[in-house]
Amino acid sequence: MKQINLIAILLLSVFTSNTFAQKNKKMDIIAYYTGDANLIDQYEVNKLNQIIFSFCHLKNGKLSVDSSKDSVTIKKLVSLKSKNPQLKVVLSLGGWGGCEPCSQAFSTAEGRLTFAKSVKEVTDYFKVDGLDLDWEYPAIEGLPGHLYQAVDKPNFTELLKILRSTLGKKYELSFAAGGFQKYLDESIDWKAVTPLVNRINIMSYDLVNGYSQVTGHHTPLYSTNPNEESTDRAVTYLLKQGVPAEKLVIGGAFYTRQWINVENINNGLYQAGKHVEGVNFKDYAKTYTEANGWKYFYDEKAQAPYWYNAKTKTFATSDDIKSIKAKTEYVKSKKLGGIMFWELTLDSPKNGMVNAIYELKNSK
Repeated sequence: MKQINLIAILLLSVFTSNTFAQKNKKMDIIAYYTGDANLIDQYEVNKLNQIIFSFCHLKNGKLSVDSSKDSVTIKKLVSLKSKNPQLKVVLSLGGWGGCEPCSQAFSTAEGRLTFAKSVKEVTDYFKVDGLDLDWEYPAIEGLPGHLYQAVDKPNFTELLKILRSTLGKKYELSFAAGGFQKYLDESIDWKAVTPLVNRINIMSYDLVNGYSQVTGHHTPLYSTNPNEESTDRAVTYLLKQGVPAEKLVIGGAFYTRQWINVENINNGLYQAGKHVEGVNFKDYAKTYTEANGWKYFYDEKAQAPYWYNAKTKTFATSDDIKSIKAKTEYVKSKKLGGIMFWELTLDSPKNGMVNAIYELKNSK
C-alpha cells in the first residue's frame, strides 16, 4: 500500500511539474539589449524571460566579446539571474552590418567547428545560457558590400548542427530571421534547421526600411494587400513550412522610421519620401504631439499606428502600446513562443512597451 501511495505521489509530482512547465511556457518576453552594466538597473528585468546581449562579433573566425566594457555588461546580466530564476541570458552574434565575415567563416567544416568551440569557451566563461545568430543574411544581400553566396543556405544548417552537437541539448540556440518574403524563401532550409533550435526570432520590423523611397508600415501585424509584408504573413508562411508554433517568436519595434518630403495624400501613407532617422518609443510622448504639428492615425486592418506632420511633410511608422498589445494577443491566440523586440533601452523604463506586453501576457 505504501508503495502504491509512493508511486501515486511520484506520478502527481511529475504531472504537476509538467503542468507548471507548460503554464510557465505560455509565452516568453525576450529583450535585445545594447546598453551597459548600469543602464539595465533602470528596467523591470523581472518581467523578462530572456535578455539577448547585442552584439558579439567574429574575430579570426571565433566568437568575440568586443571590449572589457561588454564583458562587464554580460557579467552584470548573468548576475540578474540570482533574483530572477526564470531569466536566461543569451549572446547575439552579428546584427545589421555586424556579420561581414560570416559567409566566409562558415563556408567550411573547419571554420564552423572553430566557431562552435569558441562559443563553448565563451559560454563557459560567462555562464550564459545560449547563442542567438543574427546573420543578416545568409544567401541574400544584407548590408551592401557584404559577401553572400547561395551556399550560405546549406552552410547555415551545418553551422547549427555543429553548434548543437558541441554545446549540448540544454543550450539555448536561436536565430534572428528576416520577416520578409525573399529571406523566408531563399535564406533558410526551414525543415532542416527547425529541430536544431529552441526558437526563431522573426524580425517582423523594418519590413519597410531605410532603403525604401516610399512610406509604409514598417512593423505591421497584418498585410493590407496581398503583396505587403507583415508579421502574420511571415508566421503563416513558417507554420506552413512545418515550424511548430511554440518555436516562433514575433518582433516588436520600439522605434520609428521616418520619411521627409512626403505629400499630404492619404495622411502620408504609401507615398514617396526620403528616409531619415526616427524616434525611440521613450520619446514619442514629447515628439509626436499636436503642438509639434503631428497627427496620430491607426490602421485597423494592419493593426499599426502611424503619424503625419502636414507642416513639415514628415511621416513616421512604428509600434506603440496599442499595436504591441495586438501583437501580444496574436501570440496568445496562435500559441506562439513569445514576443521579442528591438530593443530594451528604447523603452520607457516604467509603464512602457514591456509593461504592456507583460500585463497582457498575464491577463486571462
